[in-house]
Amino acid sequence: MYWTADKHGFWWATRATPLAALVGSSPDLPLLLAELSLSGVDVRHTDGPYNGVRRVPPGHALVVDDGSYEAKVTSLHRPGTRNLLDGTDAVRDAVTAAVTRRAKSWERISTDLSGGIDSGCVTSVAASTRPLMAVTYTDTHMRGCDDVPYARRLAAAVGGIAHELVDGSTADVRHFDGLADPDQLPSTDTPSLATALLAIKGAQLAPAVAYGSQAHLTGRGGDNVLDAVNTRLVDQYLAGDRRTAFLRTTDYARSRLTAPWRMWWQLCNTAKQSYPNALERLAHGISAGISEPRSGPTGPQLLWCSPTRAARWLTPTGRALVTELISTRSRAATGQITPAVLHERLALEWMANSHAQFAEIARQRWNLAIHAPLLDTTVVDACLSIPSYERVRPGTYKPLAQAAFTGLVPRWLLGRGTKTDFTTSLYEGLARNASTLRQILKSSLLAEAGLLDQQRILADLDRAVAGADAPLAHLHTLVVTELWVRRLPTNYATWWQTEEVPAWR
Repeated sequence: MYWTADKHGFWWATRATPLAALVGSSPDLPLLLAELSLSGVDVRHTDGPYNGVRRVPPGHALVVDDGSYEAKVTSLHRPGTRNLLDGTDAVRDAVTAAVTRRAKSWERISTDLSGGIDSGCVTSVAASTRPLMAVTYTDTHMRGCDDVPYARRLAAAVGGIAHELVDGSTADVRHFDGLADPDQLPSTDTPSLATALLAIKGAQLAPAVAYGSQAHLTGRGGDNVLDAVNTRLVDQYLAGDRRTAFLRTTDYARSRLTAPWRMWWQLCNTAKQSYPNALERLAHGISAGISEPRSGPTGPQLLWCSPTRAARWLTPTGRALVTELISTRSRAATGQITPAVLHERLALEWMANSHAQFAEIARQRWNLAIHAPLLDTTVVDACLSIPSYERVRPGTYKPLAQAAFTGLVPRWLLGRGTKTDFTTSLYEGLARNASTLRQILKSSLLAEAGLLDQQRILADLDRAVAGADAPLAHLHTLVVTELWVRRLPTNYATWWQTEEVPAWR
């Protein structure tokens, strides 16, 4: 929820853009820069995407009394202390209820069926309630993975599923297609990665639209609630189980082809540091022009916070704005939070916002409602009642899903331990749309404002187009951010109209 106040009073809405149009506010540029260049920082906090428009974060309530406006913390998403065994039944019940409620609400439903555990669970539970259409997307580069075989096997094993396979190569759709005319793009409250996937999403959802689906269910959020962040190892150390924390840190280091002592150094260094102090050090590093994560001998896997690879794009002016934002957040940060709890919350907020923006795009573009049952509050609460380090078992992929979904999903799917990599498909889309992307970044509004170094950005784009190592995720984010800034529908007349109220006689 968002809110603002002006001379006419207090206004709130579930979208930020109408409020921005009401008070004539502009995008919050420091926030956009910080989201691009920082990791592990509560960038948004209580700030909306526009200057003067405030956000009510998850876990907060807006209290309005006698002309004062204040966001007060509630008990939502309080980390719990259940172990994996004790929390399994609650997770199973919450997921079943979240999916079944939606399946019972419409006559025609559809689902994403990637072949993974998350979408497989949602599809299986929904199909036990009513017949549905399940859609699996693939392309030339994904055919060598095992998504399609798993999806086909599930569709055959579970009754009531009409299965559709969409091949993006046959449909001739790629990442970053259709971005040449920003005026034709859908509008969202915040920059949405889905903006660069419109062609792919259109092809993927076409069978559901043709089927007449009234609601399309996805497994988004599954990685957030059923798996755990890397800094769970720090939380386990802080909880007193240091021996296990060191043993699992050793396993984690070896899986990353890193010497264990390097990760031990990071584990101990993060454990002895508070979050506000880590933010202060990050602010100092950004101000000093440090554009690479300085976490000692390794990358930032177990750190509180760090610069991203996009931080090297910041100009001195951009660094000053980001430094000021970090300093503001450090003053508001609590020293009681632990790294995994923080990172889980930030990742959940990011995923929930990403889902909300894509749901808005789907409504505008295809008149289709998109649902993510695994992001329901009841599901999140049930999963996060189990500490992150309890949701992980060495050698087992998503043990919480295996424990909770046995009987709901075929056992052979719960044992799947592979995950598809989309990097090659992303590189192909970059190469195909190189000229359009170069034009977008050459006319970068953030660069024109003196906040980003255009030459460094274009050099990274050229490396990506050539198939070399490059910050792909951050280039993707920057492209959709630039398109969002130039596409803002914040004209007052777009959202508001004045009506004359007839005088009483």
